[in-house]
Amino acid sequence: MVACTDEKYQAWWPGTHLQLHVLGRATGGVGDVVVMDEFVGRRRLRLRGVVEAVEPGRRLVWRFRKVVPLPARLSLELNPVPGGVSVRHTITAGWPGIGRVLDPLLRLYFTPRFAADLEAHVRTEFPLLRDYLRPNPSAGTGN
Repeated sequence: MVACTDEKYQAWWPGTHLQLHVLGRATGGVGDVVVMDEFVGRRRLRLRGVVEAVEPGRRLVWRFRKVVPLPARLSLELNPVPGGVSVRHTITAGWPGIGRVLDPLLRLYFTPRFAADLEAHVRTEFPLLRDYLRPNPSAGTGN
């Protein structure tokens, strides 16, 4: 997903996934800036994420930003299981230290409705992710 193109992202979930690509020169690692544009429920999310951690095939953490870094992160943890992969999707939001007094403002954005929409989104998205991550089994075999 760090080296995704808009075309691949759109093919993953047409009409819902709009953009996912790295800005500038992609290194495939920490510091890359990723543009993400998708619908979650009726809400359109247009964000940039700075890659904070990456373990290829295992873990990816983005910190979201608009004009400034936001106190929100998306973490994807991938674990092999028989017949596939288990995906754990975690969003954390909140300021550290004294900034915690501003955390109630986050509830204006992270509403119960948004949480329900996000839950429905990932329950559809991640089964589709299986096909996105799995290489074409007939590639290179002439089939």
